[in-house]
Amino acid sequence: MEKLMIAGGYPLNGTVRISGAKNSAVALIPATILAESPVKIEGLPDISDVQILKDLLEEIGGTVEFSENDMTVDPSSMISMPLPNGKVKKLRASYYLMGAMLGRFKKAVIGLPGGCHLGPRPIDQHIKGFEALGARVTNEQGAIYLRADELRGARIYLDVVSVGATINIMLAAVRAKGRTIIENAAKEPEIIDVATLLTNMGAKIKGAGTDVIRIDGVDHLHGCQHTIIPDRIEAGTYMIVGAAAGEGVLIDNVIPHHLESLIAKLREMGVQIEANDDQVFVGPAEKMKAVDIKTLVYPGFPTDLQQPLTSLLTGAEGTSMVTDTIYSARFKHIDELRRMNANIKVEGRSAIINGPVQLQGAKVKASDLRAGAALVIAGLMAEGVTEVTGLEHIDRGYSHLVEKLNGLGATIWREEMSKEEMEQMKNA
Repeated sequence: MEKLMIAGGYPLNGTVRISGAKNSAVALIPATILAESPVKIEGLPDISDVQILKDLLEEIGGTVEFSENDMTVDPSSMISMPLPNGKVKKLRASYYLMGAMLGRFKKAVIGLPGGCHLGPRPIDQHIKGFEALGARVTNEQGAIYLRADELRGARIYLDVVSVGATINIMLAAVRAKGRTIIENAAKEPEIIDVATLLTNMGAKIKGAGTDVIRIDGVDHLHGCQHTIIPDRIEAGTYMIVGAAAGEGVLIDNVIPHHLESLIAKLREMGVQIEANDDQVFVGPAEKMKAVDIKTLVYPGFPTDLQQPLTSLLTGAEGTSMVTDTIYSARFKHIDELRRMNANIKVEGRSAIINGPVQLQGAKVKASDLRAGAALVIAGLMAEGVTEVTGLEHIDRGYSHLVEKLNGLGATIWREEMSKEEMEQMKNA
């Protein structure tokens, strides 16, 4: 088991290239199940979630080739094998296997998904959609059983805007009989990316990226080639890195339109931002000003960037308030930032940050993926050396983090943890 060591205070310069979108990848890979011939996805990020999904597709009989960020999946030999345990428990997005296998085989058995612990993230809207399409859904011994004699299109209104439910219902509906209409659908760029792949496979989908999606089911889907969109959350994280410790950082392979809410807030703080077609330049702020943030569904401020931005706000002058309306438990990084001298308190769904303070290196633990990113940013801002444990969370979503940061001039490295440190973690 490894820990991440960060020597703070080094100014960052240069260019960092953004990988393919993690939140697209974890849906695009299960979507290949629906085809009847090989599908190639180009530009996937080199992260553990992608590797786990590759293994799961092979477990159900798929032939998968993965090299240089490109994956080719031949789904022709896949079978509807139950996946109640094992790797399916290791990532939240394993629930996309439900929609894909239901669409292809009209049945599935999937263990309840794992991933980051961010409080209750129920899949009731997914189940509501599957049932509306004609599936029988039961929870038996910790696994979801889905069975359908046939799937028929339906009008489905989502009670809450849910990216996961929107995509999962799309996956099941593309091979249902008749028309499906998803109302109050999520609008995230990753939904458009998945819809583009499915359309290239022969699906008939209109309205992706709006709050009403119409799907006319087809009997067969074929293979295709698809290039994934850049990861807007990774791009946003490196923009915050540039604001926190940079003298001039260019973020390459990015779609600025996907990051308008973050760009607006960074400019409000006094950070220099220049955006063009596929790059964003982040220059230093003379003096960062406090701002208030409220997370909202896209195109609002992303909950996935709330934690990284909280670290940056410790260096801003004044009092900032960060309110997370999406995940109530997304403040587990606050206690760790306090260990580093941050002046933050949590009241309900809000964190109140008083700054500026000089963060100090400390031993901290990542509780989830974006908390890990927040602690890395804090380590870059801090005096002294910061030790971050819980790297398995960071590795789920950030491809080649150490190499990319060192390429900008950071001093960051991995070290093996001692037996004593591992024992202390177990007992903590």
